[in-house]
Amino acid sequence: MPSANAVMDSAPASFELRQQVLSQLFGEHHGWLLDRLRARLGCRHNAADLAAETFVQVVALPSPQGIREPRALLTTIAKRLMYDGWRRRDLEQAYLQALAQQPVPLEPSPEERALVMESLLAIDALLDGLSPRARTAFLCSQLDGMKYADIAALLGVSTIRVRQYVAKGLKLCCQELLSE
Repeated sequence: MPSANAVMDSAPASFELRQQVLSQLFGEHHGWLLDRLRARLGCRHNAADLAAETFVQVVALPSPQGIREPRALLTTIAKRLMYDGWRRRDLEQAYLQALAQQPVPLEPSPEERALVMESLLAIDALLDGLSPRARTAFLCSQLDGMKYADIAALLGVSTIRVRQYVAKGLKLCCQELLSE
């Protein structure tokens, strides 16, 4: 069993190793990631923000020393962040579009808008566990009130499959409600 001094001496050494690995990772791969994101997004400012957020997530990893394929990891994290941003933007645009179609007296206050956006993002995150088809089936059923047969025709699947998709969505919602 290691002595108390040995444990205390290993903590700073472990911290130093972690800092060294993170500095090396950033130094060797930040420029590469930034170039890829700039080419993908077409905006150097958005690319810089996304690269920074990617490295923030890498720093939050419990053991960055174990990263074997840093560029693959950075690409995966950056793509996930990019897709989340696009999904959030699309969700907000759809909400604002629906809001623009409402008569003026029904227009919510800025606080109500913020609460609705927060709720929509929470629902979006909750449904993130579903496949795209299951998510579409669930939303068509619950929001648009479509019949399972119509959803099945839209998705090119069976009615039974639509029922399974909707059940998965409802199960996620119930689990969330029970965990609160």
